[in-house]
Amino acid sequence: MQLLTKNTTLYFATMGTLLFFTFPIFDSNKTVNSSSENKRKKSNQTTFDTLVWSDEFEGKGAINSEKWFHQTKLPPGGSWWGGLIQHYTNREDNTFLKDGHLYLVAKKEKLSDQGEVKEYTSARLNSKFTFTYGRVEIRAKLPKGKGTWPAIWMLNKNINEDGAYWENKGFGTTVWPYCGEIDILEHWGKNQNFIQSGLHNASSYGDKVINIGGHYVENVSDQFHIYSLEWSKEKIVFSVDGIEHYTYKPYKKDTDTWPYDTPYYLILNVAIEADIDPQFVESAMEVDYIRVFQ
Repeated sequence: MQLLTKNTTLYFATMGTLLFFTFPIFDSNKTVNSSSENKRKKSNQTTFDTLVWSDEFEGKGAINSEKWFHQTKLPPGGSWWGGLIQHYTNREDNTFLKDGHLYLVAKKEKLSDQGEVKEYTSARLNSKFTFTYGRVEIRAKLPKGKGTWPAIWMLNKNINEDGAYWENKGFGTTVWPYCGEIDILEHWGKNQNFIQSGLHNASSYGDKVINIGGHYVENVSDQFHIYSLEWSKEKIVFSVDGIEHYTYKPYKKDTDTWPYDTPYYLILNVAIEADIDPQFVESAMEVDYIRVFQ
């Protein structure tokens, strides 16, 4: 039985971060929910202990339009990059709040939009908040089904991508991948329970991306897990449930390897790949909260 409310939990989480510096804790039994070869060291806490932005997804129905923007405009050519086959919509059928959670629902349904007919719909959100350096924590449960591709990630505010929130505001000056991309988590339904994180930039992008890491985590579609990013001037660290699985710390930091010193915004989406299971009907990414600390 759950005795604590989400707000109460956030209070104790914040207090716990402060107490960390006075009472160091080490749990020798802490492991990833995976095979023994995937045991990792606990992520080292930083001084990012001040909550600067969050969404607890309270309420019912439409999402908070003061915090989020639905990105729905198709790229040139009429399809999303990577051969994806869905329309992103701003409908509550695809994005809504319920029982303190955000739902991003991918569905098998025909929709005509922007002159293109597609057989699947889903949602893609841009945050109206940007930041440079900090810790991000997301408690989420992921959709399932071969061909589903949920992601929680970040793009530079300066990306020149027609239809993105910050591009619409006049900040788009730099093309991808030179702007930089930070993938907090990606999950492919055809590789169930494998969580990947990584970085795209001028030195590592597309089919040539090398800055990636990940591991298997049990029950990512049936249980909530906490996906975290710690981003400082020195390095970027990714973890699941406090267990590190990738650290990016290039020896040489220049415009090719480190476009990570300017503001970034958050993106949540569930994409559909062309090899989607023909029996797929719908599945959702369910997010309990997103919190940013600096």
